[in-house]
Amino acid sequence: MAAVTLSVSTVKPLGDRVFVKVSASEEKTAGGILLPDTAKEKPQVGEVVAVGPGKRDEKGNRQEMEVKLGDKVLYSKYAGTDIKLGTEEYVLLSEKDILAVVS
Repeated sequence: MAAVTLSVSTVKPLGDRVFVKVSASEEKTAGGILLPDTAKEKPQVGEVVAVGPGKRDEKGNRQEMEVKLGDKVLYSKYAGTDIKLGTEEYVLLSEKDILAVVS
């Protein structure tokens, strides 16, 4: 079996998929309490690092993606597929799972 080396530059999403780098989770609560790793929630904010070409409509034409490289996005909590490349965490998700672009 051949070994496959993945990096961010080798991952190209298909259709309406988006590859997002997950932002670091909060270390403290609003009250200043430090959270252990087991108590941290899965982050829902990340930066778009790769975008697919868009899905096709009924006539076969590509629909333009609403997000672009570099956008910070808020996505559904349990959406997508988690991927770890080195020490960085990413999520591959469908454009419909993105809730908002955060400025």
